[in-house]
Amino acid sequence: MLPHDLATHALRWVDPETAHRAALAGLQYGLGPRLKADRWVRLRTRFAGLDLPNPIGMAAGFDKNCEAADALLAAGFGFVECGTVTPRPQAGNPRPRIFRLGPDRGVINRLGFNNKGIDYFADRLAARAHNRGVVGANIGANKDSEDRIGDYVRCMGRVWQHASYVTANISSPNTPGLRGLQERGALEDLLGRLRETRTLLESTHGKRPLFLKVAPDLDETAVRDISEIVLAYGVDALIVSNTTLQRPDHLTGDDRTEDGGLSGQPLFQISTAVLRLFAQALAGRVPLIGVGGVHSGASALAKIKAGAVAVQLYSALVFEGPGLAVRIATELDALLGAEGFNDVGEAVGAEKR
Repeated sequence: MLPHDLATHALRWVDPETAHRAALAGLQYGLGPRLKADRWVRLRTRFAGLDLPNPIGMAAGFDKNCEAADALLAAGFGFVECGTVTPRPQAGNPRPRIFRLGPDRGVINRLGFNNKGIDYFADRLAARAHNRGVVGANIGANKDSEDRIGDYVRCMGRVWQHASYVTANISSPNTPGLRGLQERGALEDLLGRLRETRTLLESTHGKRPLFLKVAPDLDETAVRDISEIVLAYGVDALIVSNTTLQRPDHLTGDDRTEDGGLSGQPLFQISTAVLRLFAQALAGRVPLIGVGGVHSGASALAKIKAGAVAVQLYSALVFEGPGLAVRIATELDALLGAEGFNDVGEAVGAEKR
């Protein structure tokens, strides 16, 4: 067993937040795996102007302050999304606020955008600006902000120069009222301001893709509205989805009734269902990144067949450790080959064909 696998097993015996900090520190000090992310020709992926060695991404939430992006890329991830970051540092919600659902391979969190603030984040992002690899910045709003749209604008301005792409996170369930930004009027206001800011930033620092991250707890009307607005305002990709407030009946973990967003394998069916709705509504006009319950090559391929051009994961690392990215990529490559796909693009949306 490799040292990082031993560490993963040991960290299961400490509380989840302490384990997270230890895992992040281990990666920063070079204790994670070092594996080539581009060993699979079939997995090379391009969307929204980004070239990825493979479509397995690290979701926002793990590296909130952009402190271990290069270590995660070295561990085999095809791209890394850091954040969520807010203009001002904030401590987040009271502890305990992360709960493992071991039997379910799930996690409930109510962290509340705990981070060191945009200035620290932007400095860390700038420090790795000359390194290779796609690193995105996931931006949000402070809990007590009186101008949430202004928070997104400020964060976007600070990260634009050095981020590979920027994601506006409007779907965390742990910041009261944040999901209201998914409603038609509020979303039009937000994307209108971001489009204005983007135009100014592009004149100085060049073009970057702008992504939007949405919730899984959306009905068909909301999916249709968001899709229409995303198309109208030139959003380059949609990340589907964040954590859910739903609690499936099959959960058995002791902490299953805790408040917060549910992630991991119990989210897979819920998030994939809404991914399909967005794939139908957008019909290939906006790329989709599938998130929620990805833990294997088969689950990654299921997201891709449902319409995703790439996937992201986080919760599975809690149970499987940092070697997971390469395992999923290896399995995905084998599955694509076995089913006669020459590349990832051929499999996107294949379940409808």
